[in-house]
Amino acid sequence: MGPFMGQSKGYKILTVGLVFLVWVLYFKMSWPDSTVPRPPAPRPASQSASESTESPSLLDSLPQELANLTHLLYWPLTPEDEGDFLASTSPQASTYHLRGPAQTSYALRGYLEAILIARDHRGRPKTHGGDLFRAQLLGPDLKAGLPGDVQDLENGTYLLSFPLLWAGKAQVQVRLIHSSEAVGVLRRIWREKRATVDFVGYFRGPTGTEETVICNVDPQSTGTRRPTCQYRDVDSGELWFCAQPSTLPCSSLVGHSSGRYLKVTTPQDEALLSWKVTDKVLPQGISPIQVRMAAPGNSGLALSARPPCHPGLPATKPSGFYHQEVWHSLSCSSRSFPTVDSILGCLAGHVVHMMGDSTLRQWWEYLRDKVPSLKPMDLHATYQTGPLMAVETTRNIVLHWRAHSWPLRSLRTPVASLHSVARELGGLAGGPHTVVVLGLGAHFTTFPPSIFARRLAGIRAAVAALLAREPRTLVVIKLANTGYKSVYGSDWLTLQVNRLLRAAFADLRVAFVDAWEMTSSLAVPDNIHPGRLIVGNEVDLLLSFVCPT
Repeated sequence: MGPFMGQSKGYKILTVGLVFLVWVLYFKMSWPDSTVPRPPAPRPASQSASESTESPSLLDSLPQELANLTHLLYWPLTPEDEGDFLASTSPQASTYHLRGPAQTSYALRGYLEAILIARDHRGRPKTHGGDLFRAQLLGPDLKAGLPGDVQDLENGTYLLSFPLLWAGKAQVQVRLIHSSEAVGVLRRIWREKRATVDFVGYFRGPTGTEETVICNVDPQSTGTRRPTCQYRDVDSGELWFCAQPSTLPCSSLVGHSSGRYLKVTTPQDEALLSWKVTDKVLPQGISPIQVRMAAPGNSGLALSARPPCHPGLPATKPSGFYHQEVWHSLSCSSRSFPTVDSILGCLAGHVVHMMGDSTLRQWWEYLRDKVPSLKPMDLHATYQTGPLMAVETTRNIVLHWRAHSWPLRSLRTPVASLHSVARELGGLAGGPHTVVVLGLGAHFTTFPPSIFARRLAGIRAAVAALLAREPRTLVVIKLANTGYKSVYGSDWLTLQVNRLLRAAFADLRVAFVDAWEMTSSLAVPDNIHPGRLIVGNEVDLLLSFVCPT
């Protein structure tokens, strides 16, 4: 196993030192008291937004296993720039060059290293870190690509490192996703704002009378000083709040939909996050290189012996690479399933439960479209939220997808259709023919990270219970992918969500599909809903865990 396949140590470190101080100083976020009685089923309880029913620390509402996740959210601080846009990092002025002298060719399994110097719009070198750069090594002729490692030296320079995993031509490309100053804006908003979006709750009375109100993750974010309706999920303890309707009771909540994107930025913030300086390619700093094979006659790929794909594998960095548009995992011997028969043969006798957002629904759609005999059933549900189901009766295959519950941006959908992931997991017996796939992330970037950490606490407990009662159940975690570049869903926010996801499930016997790297390794534009090529490779990796041999 090559040096590039070393286990990523950060995902496994869950020590407890200074936990309380980290939570208090970083999040500044509080939660309703866990002593509030839980009803026998999700139902409302009216309370005033001004009532003191909150505990002083999120730590009290998280299990000990998740108490120290915040160390993974470390990011270098950005000094105050007093509003000077020209002092922010410029993608046009920043440069990179080889760390050592150029060579005529490079050996397969070697490394290419470069130094990146961040500069501001006046051309002056930066003296602090915190920029979000993305580096890739691309092989356009070979339809190849991998994510480079970007090490922030926190002095305005960055070390770029690329394992050389295929023979042939390769080219470095570097993008500035966000300047450190833009990251400072995202960090401030993520930490200080309770929400950057809101939602609509639809109430209906016995005579058909309807009222609509604002709903959100906490009472303050409903925008009302009047009493609010509180809803607690009986299985997960997840909380949801709506402004109390003027004439209808809290129990008459029947519908849910997206609301508004809230105004949370200043003109200075918007300049730092504008498209002119966001996700821009740096001027080319390294000429294309040629990678030579170590010995003639081999495949031209640096693939060491890897175990079959199974849950509980340590993470590798990078997690894999593309070659001829096929993703090769570096942690296990991933397989391709190019034909309908190969997919049917793998899924035969399995029930697959997918729970998450629309990027996971893409997996359901891919299989539905790829396998003609996999027939979708009309469950008369809102398509955006599900539940969706497809069946293949001759091979005894059932494929489910449903959205996670609040906070979910969607068209109007019945509240009764919004099942928490923890509730769904609690209803599964599990077993060798059960596959569970969880895809969470995109809808949580509009709230402080404590919201997602709390949700993970309930889901992790439900996954642990499922694996305890039936260890042969396959549980797969799809990491959130790249795509959004705004204050409501930036890649920087998604990166933090993925760190939490990795750490939350690190000590459970689950499998990971690293959609972050699979969507950031090719020379294609980022899209929150990636194209069929990438989705197909994600599904192939899933099937590699279902059918490792």
